[in-house]
Amino acid sequence: MGKTRARSSSSGVTLDAGALIALDRGDRRMIALLDQALADGVGFRVPAGVVGQAWRDGRRQVTLARFLRADEVQLVPLDGQLSRSCGEICGCTGTTDVIDASVAIVAREHGDVIVTSDPEGLLRLDPGASVVRI
Repeated sequence: MGKTRARSSSSGVTLDAGALIALDRGDRRMIALLDQALADGVGFRVPAGVVGQAWRDGRRQVTLARFLRADEVQLVPLDGQLSRSCGEICGCTGTTDVIDASVAIVAREHGDVIVTSDPEGLLRLDPGASVVRI
């Protein structure tokens, strides 16, 4: 799969755009999943490009804005190394969605579960990923 970023030892939850959209829409299953993760002391990671896919109007996306500002949420920038890794994983898997690739890579390097509305797409990028469909 080419070079990837170093894996850290912490684990948590990495969210894709479908998960953020579900939260923004008040999806009860998504809210329950987040509440349980918080109760378990689990943190969240959101690749920066995912925010761009879900963000439309901050004046109306109050719940999403509040979540993204929470101390338990780490926004992961799409820096030079991550963007190259995304391109490599897309090249190896015959896919083109760099943002989904960033979700797969961030989750893998942290040992995170991925919360997604598209588990098939994420599993194509990383067949060993642990995914939860929302």
